[in-house]
Amino acid sequence: MAATASADKIVVSGFRHFFDTEDGPVQATGMIDLTISAGEFVTLVGPSGCGKTTLLKAMAGFFRPTEGTIHCDGRLVTAPGRERGVVFQELAILPWRTVRKNIGHGLEIAGAPKAEREEKVARLIDLIGLGGFEDRYPHELSGGMRQRVAVARTWAADPDVILMDEPFAAVDAMTRLTLQEELGRLSLATRKTVFFITHSVDEAVFLGDRVLVMTRRPGTIKAEIDVPRRAAGGRDWESFTTDAEMQGIAERVLKLVRAERGLTPAEEARAVAGTSA
Repeated sequence: MAATASADKIVVSGFRHFFDTEDGPVQATGMIDLTISAGEFVTLVGPSGCGKTTLLKAMAGFFRPTEGTIHCDGRLVTAPGRERGVVFQELAILPWRTVRKNIGHGLEIAGAPKAEREEKVARLIDLIGLGGFEDRYPHELSGGMRQRVAVARTWAADPDVILMDEPFAAVDAMTRLTLQEELGRLSLATRKTVFFITHSVDEAVFLGDRVLVMTRRPGTIKAEIDVPRRAAGGRDWESFTTDAEMQGIAERVLKLVRAERGLTPAEEARAVAGTSA
């Protein structure tokens, strides 16, 4: 299908997927229809095993869905492509390369001129808070710093769409707050389209322009909640936690998630913080 000019960056139509097992097909998702606009930051929450990562991997082109289609800029997604970058929870950085060289690795492979590489890498180092660590190796960095490198490395390749699967789940709580603020600023500064999976309700509302809530497996989209547009400088946690409108949205999302997960009050509190599975 030829590319067409459109404000729709990702279009998921009639998506449903089954995995083949020794005991026969297992349904991973229900029917999903979804449109993500160019420059939009969309977050997705839902119970464990509901099909969130399955949907993201299909968007990345890692496999073809059993039913339905996914288009990016009007082109049918059939395989991974340079227009779609992926950041997983597991770190994807090279231990033998410095921060600077890790971030610029994709640009080197693409044959970008040295001056262009250095300019892009320097800008990302500044945006993601890696200044002063340019020549450090991964083993010399904290977990949060290594995750910054992984995010910047994906951004450096300049994909139009960034797909993120719980990228901050493994870092400590305070580092996670900082990374969320930096990611918000980075996405606004670069105007990328972002699809972000998380188990944290607060993280979903804090980062997103729109929050999607999935049902339990086989998951479908049960609700879409718009969030007030972020200011040019992004959001900060201090104002977020005192903003009645934002807290009201978080409470609404939490109720939707809790209805699917059957959470106890204690589990609900962990879900808000993003510490429950």
